[in-house]
Amino acid sequence: MYSRWSRRFAGNSGNNMVLFSRQYGVLLAGLSLAVPAGAGVRHTVNDSNGLRGWDFTDGDIQIELIQRLPDQTRALFMNHAFSREVIEQLALSCMFQTIIRNTGRSGSGQPVAVDLSQWRLHHDGKTGPVLLKEPLLASWSDADASTDAKLVVRWGMFPTEQEFQPSDYNWGLTAYGIPPGTEFNLEVSWTEGGTAHAATIEGIVCAPDVDKLK
Repeated sequence: MYSRWSRRFAGNSGNNMVLFSRQYGVLLAGLSLAVPAGAGVRHTVNDSNGLRGWDFTDGDIQIELIQRLPDQTRALFMNHAFSREVIEQLALSCMFQTIIRNTGRSGSGQPVAVDLSQWRLHHDGKTGPVLLKEPLLASWSDADASTDAKLVVRWGMFPTEQEFQPSDYNWGLTAYGIPPGTEFNLEVSWTEGGTAHAATIEGIVCAPDVDKLK
């Protein structure tokens, strides 16, 4: 039977809290505090550009999500043969730079595997899938994106399925298909040595559609 537990950490962050809710329990951690070594979410803000990040760890998995301004995405895809409509579709799709790694800190030597098709975002009372590259690519005609342009998306967006041995990591773009500035909760799932795990990272915010944050 799953254990149910909760713990709140006091801090100087006022009401700014990152809520980490697991299938097995709940943990609240103030943004200004270090998170326990076992599991949690660390919130970051880049001093130079103001972009925010959410750094989740549990067991041997680490998932880092870093905001990406729509203009950054426009600049990336404008250099390739995409239609204006596709460039705007991608720019306004709430993209994050995403890094996933198997930290291996448990010493078990077990692989960590993710399948993004199983991840779910919760927004405005609704639940839906993340925006995967395979259906995006299938939806575009040759007029929307050239063959070479499609390769930029195929290689630039995070693999839908991947397995990581200890110390392995990868990075790429993930997209959530909701408007800039929107707040959402992300339900992530993964396996460690074949054992399924799930958690929800709450209070993630898409970058706003502005020239810069700082």
